[in-house]
Amino acid sequence: MDQYAIGAKAGDAAEGAKQYTIGDLAREFGVTLRTLRFYEDRGLLSPRRDGTARIYDARDRERLSVILKGKQLGFTLTEIRAMLAEERSGNGPAMNLKLSLDQIEDQILHLEQQKKEIEEALAELQARRAGMAAAA
Repeated sequence: MDQYAIGAKAGDAAEGAKQYTIGDLAREFGVTLRTLRFYEDRGLLSPRRDGTARIYDARDRERLSVILKGKQLGFTLTEIRAMLAEERSGNGPAMNLKLSLDQIEDQILHLEQQKKEIEEALAELQARRAGMAAAA
């Protein structure tokens, strides 16, 4: 089965032992602190604790990058978790979402259906707006 990798660049792994606070990652990736805590609660991230502070390492940073890429591509957290679990069994330097051709095709179909539904909803709302404007 062909696999396609989408995720962090290999050069990102070279950051080694660099550490990040929750605020550092939130700012860098444009997410909320709540989002990072949610991903931690779901087992997607596992920062080290120093008292009440969360300390993230380069691997957590890479995982976050991959999680956000997966979300951007429309995958659910359950799907992303499964893909990351597959990655844990490998020992490559960079973390990626390994997608099969079937997964890619299924996701394209899913997103195209969502796009069609959104376009239909927009058309209906625009027609209602035009009707209200004409009546005013």
